[in-house]
Amino acid sequence: MADIQYFTPEGLEKLKSELNELKTKGRSDVAKAIAEAREKGDLSENAEYDAAKDAQGMLEMKIAQLESTLSKARIIDKSKMDVNKIMILSSVKVKNLNTKQLAKFLLVSENEADIKSGKISVSSPIGKGLLGKMVGEIAEISVPAGIIKFEIIEISVGLE
Repeated sequence: MADIQYFTPEGLEKLKSELNELKTKGRSDVAKAIAEAREKGDLSENAEYDAAKDAQGMLEMKIAQLESTLSKARIIDKSKMDVNKIMILSSVKVKNLNTKQLAKFLLVSENEADIKSGKISVSSPIGKGLLGKMVGEIAEISVPAGIIKFEIIEISVGLE
């Protein structure tokens, strides 16, 4: 069960769309490239054909990876989440005790992480350091630049 990956509904939908795009347009484009290269003659000395076949292999590998991820994907029921402690899909308001600045993070799976939109992975150093903490606690997190101390100000479900 350790392979289960949790997603927001939006994140799961994005993954499904990407898989569908690769299976339809991606496969069609690769098939055209192979057909065009095949028309150019001797396949044993045809670099375009080799490149098209390599692209096909990479595409099929990506499709297999996405299918594997989707087979392990679960959506978290936000109504059953505990807001007393930080867990995946928790929205957390923290105060950086080093800089005195406030920040808000949404803890998500690795596949959905996007620091620009405030989504950090639960497997990142900050994500791991925040997991399980409660309001009022101090999380001391080791990052490449040193130790960051975050005071947990607020915990809620999702980005509100």
